[in-house]
Amino acid sequence: MKRREALLATLGLTAMPLRFAEAERYRRVGILLPAKLNENLIVPFRERLGALGWVEGRNLAIEVRNVQNRYERAPALTRELVRLKVDVIVAASTALALAAKDTSGGIPVVFAWVADPVGSGLAASLARPGGNLTGLSNLVFEVAPKQLELLKALVPALKRVAALTDSKFKGTRILFNEAATRAAASLGLSLLELDAGTAGEIDEAFALAAREHVEAMLIPPHPLYAEQRQRIAQLALQYRLATAFQFRSFVAAGGLISYGTDLTDGFLRTAAYVDKILRGAKPGDLPIQQSDRFELVVNRGTAKALGLTISKSVLLQATEVIE
Repeated sequence: MKRREALLATLGLTAMPLRFAEAERYRRVGILLPAKLNENLIVPFRERLGALGWVEGRNLAIEVRNVQNRYERAPALTRELVRLKVDVIVAASTALALAAKDTSGGIPVVFAWVADPVGSGLAASLARPGGNLTGLSNLVFEVAPKQLELLKALVPALKRVAALTDSKFKGTRILFNEAATRAAASLGLSLLELDAGTAGEIDEAFALAAREHVEAMLIPPHPLYAEQRQRIAQLALQYRLATAFQFRSFVAAGGLISYGTDLTDGFLRTAAYVDKILRGAKPGDLPIQQSDRFELVVNRGTAKALGLTISKSVLLQATEVIE
C-alpha cells in the first residue's frame, strides 16, 4: 500500500478520486457579458459548475465583466481579466468573442450565442476550431425562415415584411438578411431592410415601415434592440405591426412572437466546456456545438391588441403562451 493510502486508512478515510483531487486546484473563470439583461444567467451557470465540482470560494473564483451594450469596452475588460490571470474566459456574444480572440493572450475562450463562428473568423471549422477558442453557435440566421412562416400563419394576408438591422454590424446584417430574403421570396413576401443603430433610428424605422405599408417586422438579436425591447413593443402596437424576435424576453416585454434557441440553455452548455478546459482539454480540440433546443413563445395579449387570431397550429407548436 502506498504511503498516502496507508495514512488515509489510518485516519479512516479513503483516497479521493483523481477527478475530485484535480478540482481542488483553485481556478479563475472570467465572464464577458453584453448587457445587464444577461446577468440573471450567472446564478444557474454557477450552479452548473458546482454540479461539476467547481465551487466558488473553495476551488473557483468567477470574475464577471459587463460591457453594458458598449462594445468598445470589450478589449479593455478582456485585458482586465487577463491581468487577473483567469484560466478561461466565457464570451457571451460574437462581438465579445472577437474581442477576446484579439486580446486574451492565448487564454482559452469559450463563446456562447455566436451566429457564425467560422465565417466570423473565430474558428477554422466547427469540428476542429483550432486556436484557443470553442463554444456554441446559436444558428441565428437559420431561424429567420421559421419566423417568417409563423408571421404568415398569424397574418394570412401578409405581403410586406421589414427587417430591422444595424449597418455597423455588417456580418450579422448581411447573413441575416440573406436568409430572410430567401425565405421571404419562397413565401411570396417582399422584404424591406430598415437600418437602426440608435434608439432614435428605431423610432424612425417604425415610422418608415408604416409609410411603406409594412405589416410585420423581423427583429434580429442585437444589444440595442434588447435594451429597447419595451419601446419596440410599444411602437409595434402603435403602428399595428406583427413582430418576430429570437428570444423570449422580447415577447415578455410585449412583442408578438419569438422563435429561436433557448438562451439560458445555450449559456449553461458552456459550463461543460469550461469544466473540460479546467481539467486540461485544449479548446481547439473541442468541436463547436450547435444549438438544438428551440422555443416558440407567443403573446396572446399582444395578438388580441393587434386584432390577430392565433391559429391552433401555432398554439400547438408554442413552448409558452403569455397571457
